[in-house]
Amino acid sequence: MGQANGTLQKKLKPRHISFMAMGGVIGTGIFKGSAETIGLAGPGVIVSYIFAGLLLLVVMAAMAEMATVYSNRNMKDFIREAFGEKVSFVMGWMYCFMWLSVCVIEVIAAGSFLQYWFPDVPLWGLSLACAAFIILINLLSVGTFGEFEFWLAGIKIAMILIFIVLGGGLIFGVIPSDHTPYLHNFTAFGGFFPGGWTSIFSALLVVMFSYGGSELIGLTLTETENAEKILPKVVGTFILRIILFFTLPILIICGLIPWNQLGPDSSPFVQVLTSTGLSSAAHIMNFILITAVLSAANSGIYGASRMLFSMAAAGEAPKSLAKTNQKGSPVNTLYLCAVILLAGSMLGLFAQDQLFRILMAVPGFVVILVWICIASSQLKLRKHYPIKPSFKVWGYPYVTGFVVIALSVIAVMFIFDKQSRLSIGICLAVLVLLSIWSFIKFRPNRTGTGVLKK
Repeated sequence: MGQANGTLQKKLKPRHISFMAMGGVIGTGIFKGSAETIGLAGPGVIVSYIFAGLLLLVVMAAMAEMATVYSNRNMKDFIREAFGEKVSFVMGWMYCFMWLSVCVIEVIAAGSFLQYWFPDVPLWGLSLACAAFIILINLLSVGTFGEFEFWLAGIKIAMILIFIVLGGGLIFGVIPSDHTPYLHNFTAFGGFFPGGWTSIFSALLVVMFSYGGSELIGLTLTETENAEKILPKVVGTFILRIILFFTLPILIICGLIPWNQLGPDSSPFVQVLTSTGLSSAAHIMNFILITAVLSAANSGIYGASRMLFSMAAAGEAPKSLAKTNQKGSPVNTLYLCAVILLAGSMLGLFAQDQLFRILMAVPGFVVILVWICIASSQLKLRKHYPIKPSFKVWGYPYVTGFVVIALSVIAVMFIFDKQSRLSIGICLAVLVLLSIWSFIKFRPNRTGTGVLKK
């Protein structure tokens, strides 16, 4: 029996929310997208990752600060408090649109990776199986879900650590090989910045997609005990791990293989492992890729379903979506996500290549909009907090203001990027339609802005 207006269970632990957010981040963006970023900027692309990581650090810190003031609220509630229900409504639906797009990409990618072992099974069948598996996991209690995602994300994190140790040993000759490159590949082939400083900014567009999903921590607040105390502690260690898990593998890749010799059709990780002479490299990497995309899709369904639940509870989505089952899972939102995910898997049967091109730029652009709203909310709310926050963002208002400006510039770069024109056009069209809908739904004579209470 479900509850018409149920509540979410506070079963997530610090290790759950940290690994869940990392599970949403460490996916195709690093395992496959790194080939594109390295191709754009060479070894110097790590500057792009570090810069984007610092922007993310401030956004995460802003969420942590607001969480210490407004208990039992998530990131959408912070946006609602700062800018009203219209902006909250638009960004909530945009965030759901982003995650559902990502999940469709991930399950189709998982199906394509599985075809390496099951070549006679059609892609749509494998993709549907992956989609059904992800939905089943999300229907479990949030504690079980958190535990499952902890181990799923832990597998690929462990594999990255092994890759770093193995690659570092090969670069400096600790592990014997036919050729020990040392630092030669960082200085040859055009140097550390072969494309100049401008290439670093071009790579930011892909990097932002790679980092998308980190803000997922902001949706776990209502299912985490003592979130206002735990989140500030998690943020510092989490952002350090994210930067290390992106920059160190890329340094290893560029150190072992010249940046201009990386093939665009294969994962750089596969190419590096193959170059070591490991006969089982392809199978190992295929397992990692499947784990990565399933973990990212798992986190994505969580993000979309919890955002829809939060919106339903606030009257911004149909009330039926606020129903939970006995395990505290928002069952109706999961059913809705399941329908979209299964339909998306079938859509890949007819237009797989076109679907990937259209959807890939969506997450990066929407994530930037969400990050801008989070940082702007902290910037606006700080002077109006009902209580003193136990954790504060450093250098207020200058640091947060700089982050808002930097993210806005990157968003404009997205709009004028030729390769992303179709995807960004779709995002802007959805944004306009949602804005019109919000003005119709929340007319001034019907309701006012939302208010959060301690």
